[in-house]
Amino acid sequence: GSLAARSNEAIADILAAAAVGAGLPEGSICAITTTDRAATDVLMELHGLVDVLIPRGGAGLIRHCVEHAKVPVIETGTGNCHVYVHASADPAMARDIIMNAKCRRLGVCNAAETLLVDAVAAPSVLPPILGELLEAGITVHGDEMVCALARQAGLPVADGADEASPAVVPGGEADWETEYLGPHLAVRVVEGPDEAIAHVNRYGTKHSEAIVATDEAVIDTFLAAVDAAAVYANASTAFTDGGQFGLGAEIGISTQKIHARGPFAADALTSYKYVLRGDGQVRA
Repeated sequence: GSLAARSNEAIADILAAAAVGAGLPEGSICAITTTDRAATDVLMELHGLVDVLIPRGGAGLIRHCVEHAKVPVIETGTGNCHVYVHASADPAMARDIIMNAKCRRLGVCNAAETLLVDAVAAPSVLPPILGELLEAGITVHGDEMVCALARQAGLPVADGADEASPAVVPGGEADWETEYLGPHLAVRVVEGPDEAIAHVNRYGTKHSEAIVATDEAVIDTFLAAVDAAAVYANASTAFTDGGQFGLGAEIGISTQKIHARGPFAADALTSYKYVLRGDGQVRA
């Protein structure tokens, strides 16, 4: 994009010089310096010249590349991530994980966008968490039970989102589908693990999902049944990052299954060449 054009050009120049110094051919690394989006469409049509396209940006850019590219695309970044608080969860741990997953950095793909809480635990667990979220400037988009619990706790409940004054507001289908990338969090009460897993698999973007629980059987079920590149038990989704995973400089976080999945670095882009030597073998 235009905001990063000069930085991108400077970085590309440094990488290009380093590549030549390492023995790679001149021009093996280069930058497309135009900010005209038409150039992107040309790039993604260069079948036979471009081996893979890795779009980094919003959901609109990624969707455009997937729909129009004539070269292989690694889908990255879209993160409608969930934290599910099971009835067996430690409330203090749940609060810490939710605040970190949501508030550490609002505009990143591994930020939590929806909180699911078991109905039996919601009356005791939710009000303190809602209070902390509101104090942190987060508008909560809650279902009917969430709004009712907020009223009972004396927390501000409004008819609609107001950026200047965070409150609990009615939420629904559109909120479950939304990657906010900002000071908003959808909150829904569920009737146990099965409903939580079904919700995650329906609305999640296969990025990062977390469960907070002490029941090992429930944890194992969640980790096995949720379809995502990264699944966590009793940890924040904020850890989904190439550097945190020990992979080195992250190229992206893939939400697909072939071939790179989850955070990936240069190793994931390495292909194989099979070299076989024989002394006359033939196949029957």
